[in-house]
Amino acid sequence: MSVLFKPVGIVVGLVAGILGKKVFERVWGLVDDEQAPQPKHREVPLGKLAIALIIEGAIFRLIRGFADHGLRHVFAGGTGAWPGPERPEDE
Repeated sequence: MSVLFKPVGIVVGLVAGILGKKVFERVWGLVDDEQAPQPKHREVPLGKLAIALIIEGAIFRLIRGFADHGLRHVFAGGTGAWPGPERPEDE
């Protein structure tokens, strides 16, 4: 069953990533009026870069985690099989 889950999981992950980017841009707009600093920028205050990366990482992980977990519930509801371990100790 995981063969069927993986392609859908990849697509949902990509959509979650796009959504995460949009949410981060909105949240960063509340933090600062300037564009969020990126590691590729030469002249960036490290503290500001660290804050941007922490916020961005937290948002991406939260959205992708919820999307993945929700997709697994939908998949299990449709197929009757949970794609992956059911508890942390089952890994």
